[in-house]
Amino acid sequence: MSPRTLVLQEAACGLCRRPDSDPDAYGQKCRRGKLCVHENCLYHASGLRQRGQDEEGFYGFLYPDIRQALKRAAQKACCVCGCRGASVVCQGKKCSRSFHFPCGAERGCISQFFGEFKSFCWKHRPAQRVRRRRRRAETVCVVCLEAMPGRASYSALVCPACKRAWFHRSCIQGLALRAALYHFRCPRCRDVGAFQPEMFRMGIKIPDRDAAWEEEGAFSDQYHRHSRCDASRCLHEGGREQAAEAGLWQLLLCSSCGSQGTHRRCAGLGSAVGTWECEDCVGPASAGPASRQLSAPGSPAPSPATCRARCCASASAGGRRPGPSTLTLRSRLCRPRK
Repeated sequence: MSPRTLVLQEAACGLCRRPDSDPDAYGQKCRRGKLCVHENCLYHASGLRQRGQDEEGFYGFLYPDIRQALKRAAQKACCVCGCRGASVVCQGKKCSRSFHFPCGAERGCISQFFGEFKSFCWKHRPAQRVRRRRRRAETVCVVCLEAMPGRASYSALVCPACKRAWFHRSCIQGLALRAALYHFRCPRCRDVGAFQPEMFRMGIKIPDRDAAWEEEGAFSDQYHRHSRCDASRCLHEGGREQAAEAGLWQLLLCSSCGSQGTHRRCAGLGSAVGTWECEDCVGPASAGPASRQLSAPGSPAPSPATCRARCCASASAGGRRPGPSTLTLRSRLCRPRK
């Protein structure tokens, strides 16, 4: 067979039979040999329990148990697409509907990502109650700012706290995946206590981790301390990057913005001087000789707005605010263990 005719096909999930790998819609794709399942399909498979530790199998689901779940699902047909492999069962009373996880999402079913990870078909799904006097013919999604109906439905959700923040399901789900448990709150009123439990109940997945913008060193450059002399003429023989802990070659940073520095000798500062400000922060009217000589040759002077931005960046680098501590909801499946 010619290499040009060889087409590599992506492995399909054993539960939903789809090869898609969009983590926002399906979760992470878990693979081990020929075994391949989506994270969301795994959590909502009926009869499947986490009998292992988090590091065992896939998120605590053991491989033999997953294979048994695949065999059970192969006997059931999806009520949406009609194909075999329906692993999700509606938890409504006397309801026997089974469906694939992605098929259910497309049909309007709700799968909850807390507690026992229950799923409900479009007939038995939970709904939000909005007072008639608060309903509007049309409103605006506070996330995408696009027009949307001002009435609660599967695709339109409202904040339970302020009752005024409306958003598309897809918009608030995307925000939840980015902000995660410790930063996810109502985009309008900033409520957490009532907002997060309601979003959990309505099938919004909120990962139990830090926000995406706080992970993998997204702002690591803002945590670096300035470490070079910015005087127009640096007198240190080793160069601008060299400094001592004390003495004439001690490096002083601007006490206002922290984004410029100078050796004591390069700025003509004695050992008695404890603080120093760069020319950008001290201003041209009160700038002394030591400050005026710090502007690099040929470089334009930053505007006051730029200097204020530097100050804010320096102040924010000290740490981040802790997330809400009152929430106890976890992303681990809380089904009874055998």
